[in-house]
Amino acid sequence: MLKRIILSGFVVLGALTGIRAHAVNSAPADTIYTGRIITMVGAGTDERAHAEAVAVSGDRITAVGTRAEVLKLRGRNTRIVDLGSAALLPGFIDAHGHLTGTASALSAANLSAPPVGTVRNIADVQKTLRQFIADRHIPPGAVVTAFGYDDAQLEERRHPTRDDLDAVSTEHPILVSHVSGHLSAANSAMLKLAGIDAGTPDPNGGVIRRRENSREPNGVLEESASTAARTKLPPVGLEETLDSLKYAMTYYASNGITTVQDGAVIGAQRPMLDEAARRSLLPLDVVTYHMWTPVMLDLKTFKNSRTYDHGLKHYGIKLILDGSPQGKTAFLSQPYFKPPAGKPANYVGYPTLPADAVTKAISEAAARDIPVLAHANGDAAAEMLINAVAAVRQADPSARPDVVMIHAQTVRDDQLDRMAQLGMRPSFFVAHTYYWGDWHRDETLGPVRAEHISPTRSAIDRGLSFTLHNDAPVVPPSMVNTVWSATTRRTRSGDILGPTQRLTTWEALRGVTINAAKQQGDESLKGSIEVGKQADFVVLSTDPLAIDPEKLRDVRVMQTIAHGKVVWRAEDTLVR
Repeated sequence: MLKRIILSGFVVLGALTGIRAHAVNSAPADTIYTGRIITMVGAGTDERAHAEAVAVSGDRITAVGTRAEVLKLRGRNTRIVDLGSAALLPGFIDAHGHLTGTASALSAANLSAPPVGTVRNIADVQKTLRQFIADRHIPPGAVVTAFGYDDAQLEERRHPTRDDLDAVSTEHPILVSHVSGHLSAANSAMLKLAGIDAGTPDPNGGVIRRRENSREPNGVLEESASTAARTKLPPVGLEETLDSLKYAMTYYASNGITTVQDGAVIGAQRPMLDEAARRSLLPLDVVTYHMWTPVMLDLKTFKNSRTYDHGLKHYGIKLILDGSPQGKTAFLSQPYFKPPAGKPANYVGYPTLPADAVTKAISEAAARDIPVLAHANGDAAAEMLINAVAAVRQADPSARPDVVMIHAQTVRDDQLDRMAQLGMRPSFFVAHTYYWGDWHRDETLGPVRAEHISPTRSAIDRGLSFTLHNDAPVVPPSMVNTVWSATTRRTRSGDILGPTQRLTTWEALRGVTINAAKQQGDESLKGSIEVGKQADFVVLSTDPLAIDPEKLRDVRVMQTIAHGKVVWRAEDTLVR
């Protein structure tokens, strides 16, 4: 829910002046915005990239151009909004994230490190969990969940173990998720609930970490082992789930996002989202991709859509080929710079799907015109994906698989060459340069490979259309921070990681607007400010194109407008 503190600070004015406009009709507009408008049309130097005024009627843009011409659409009841020093842009589009996962994370104990949270060591993990149990009055026997611990940022540089979590409680099953979402840690009660003990074998595509010189689980669960444990969590009721979803939507709106992605829908999440749409609980558009494994989803019966129904579009499928580079489970072609404890020097991570299954999924999806998002962090996983697309194209030269490589953290230049040839697109988790750039340089990849993570400039050089994302709840869904990361590549320590890969502000903005719209089949509807498109906007405190990229982090979201309606104001506050 939102709590209105004060009224909007934007000024409502009368007649203004200007030059030309392109309008769909001459009917009076509901709202006209005047001031600094960045349309994201053409190139950054193109005169079409900027406008002085935009007219909106209902949920559509009816005119774009100069103040004088657009104001001809002013009627008796038209609201005129002077942006002042602020700037109006197309609403940000979430190219990859997890709406339902973010909703769940916002309801769990927050174990995030600064600047997202306050957890700096294992003692802080324990303190936060104890406080969460006390504040929520969680009775003995009830499960306690938490999200966001990061061994890369903990002073101990390790995962919490079952012993660490047993020190919090032996009466509550406790499951804490790693910030990547690819690992978790469980206490003894949770391991028992999950049916994991010394006799439990490692599942396909996952690892149960063990105590030294023992088969006894130490509490840390990787990939499919972590997923299996989460399936033992008690179900959450529909109304509670919808309440968390509404809160998450507001959270996204506060970051200027007007189209949200749920990038790994499983089980009851689809009917829950359908119910949210039926009840008109989606002020922002939601695009879904449904998790695929050989036993989880039958593409012969999977129903997807190219259009929105009450703000919801079930669009494609999601494959996960490997794990997390910061968690050292991503599948690399060369060994980790410093392998995880207990792993040999030649450790390269591992795939989570067999290569033949990836090829089969992409082939079936292409035959049914179903878009695919494929999680591939390591370059060996990227190679699996590229080879799969190539095999499908070779088997049927007319096939045109719609495949996006999600994260693409360590994709190589030679692989980008092949992706361009095959019509693939990368979506870069470029904020890795800030959140884990130092970790990648010193721990996972070493200084040479780390310079090339999220190779956005290399992608541009090859003519690839790419997007940028935050993978929320892994990191907050701040598109402003993403644009800053893409243009500066600053790490937590202040280092610049891969300066040759930096983007201009315009290029970075394309990755969260028009390119993101194209990725999700929405380019005729969203992503730029043009006549006939949906009135989805974000109002920023200043023109991002007019400031030093180093100052982009300071830019604030002042308003978010979706379907022509204001859904967030800077004067609003998040209330749980």
